Amino acid sequence: MSDRGPLDPKALAGPFRYRADVLERLWVHGVQPTHRTPPDRVREYVRDLYKYEIRRLRERYLRREFPKLEYSQRVDALRRHYPVLALRAQDWLEP
Repeated sequence: MSDRGPLDPKALAGPFRYRADVLERLWVHGVQPTHRTPPDRVREYVRDLYKYEIRRLRERYLRREFPKLEYSQRVDALRRHYPVLALRAQDWLEP
């Protein structure tokens, strides 16, 4: 169960067949869902990783480790490192 509320019961019905390109992108982050792992749960986990990295980056910026322009460039690079978050969880699955 998520801290954002229960998952949709329909989303829990497996098995799930993830697209190969999505699995490759998830592996970059050390995430390997099984056929029993609901895509909503996996997406939430990857989003939490992204949010953690964004918070760390902001903390470093506030400690003045780099200027604002570099901060915005790093935020953009980080966003590009998580392209799967641009997809809805249901789009992670094979049709």
